Amino acid sequence: MSYPPDPNNPYSQQPPAPGYGYPQQAPPPAPGYGYPQQAPPPAPGYGAPGGYGIPPQPGPYGNAAHVQQFYAGWGSRVVARIIDAFTIFLIPTILLNIGYFKMISDTVNSIGAGHIDPVTGEYVAATTTTSSGSGGGLLLGLGAVLYIGALLLLAYLQGVKGQSIGQRAVNIRLVREADGQPMGFGMAFVRQICHVVDGFCCVGYLWPLWDAKKQTFADKIMSTVVVKAA
Repeated sequence: MSYPPDPNNPYSQQPPAPGYGYPQQAPPPAPGYGYPQQAPPPAPGYGAPGGYGIPPQPGPYGNAAHVQQFYAGWGSRVVARIIDAFTIFLIPTILLNIGYFKMISDTVNSIGAGHIDPVTGEYVAATTTTSSGSGGGLLLGLGAVLYIGALLLLAYLQGVKGQSIGQRAVNIRLVREADGQPMGFGMAFVRQICHVVDGFCCVGYLWPLWDAKKQTFADKIMSTVVVKAA
């Protein structure tokens, strides 16, 4: 091979060796601080979807749609109360009504048995007491004692066992709102007294129809709720 090479001889032309002046392809740039990188996926946590947190429910009460399914409905509470009335309170109620109407009847009869004194012109009531009159008072007193006993029994069933006879029949129970446990005998008896507040125009008994926790006034005073039994 001669130097300089013959341009007409194809075998004498060799590609020039790459050198400092020969353009070379630049290697791809290594990723650095200025290179856009894909962010790693977020780790599941309390606020991330699919984590430990409960997704918020729509509505003004947050999780009210999830929680309200545990509260006993108004219809179930009414049925339970009717069952209790025909079991625990049946005999006391019958005796109270019979004794009450018998005493009224005896009072009317005793007034009718009086007479006008012909000398003074004044009305003189009958002085004799019939056996039927004393029987009415006896039935009334016995009915009152049994009614108090029925209230104590109901307080024991709801406060200690968590369910009355009617509540057990419809599968609901009375618990403290704070911890979901039975409220105890004494507090359950006080709650029965607080039902007097519910009795004014029956507004308190109707309050669970629109209340978020389905509570009566007595429930709100005593911080109790009636829930579906497991």
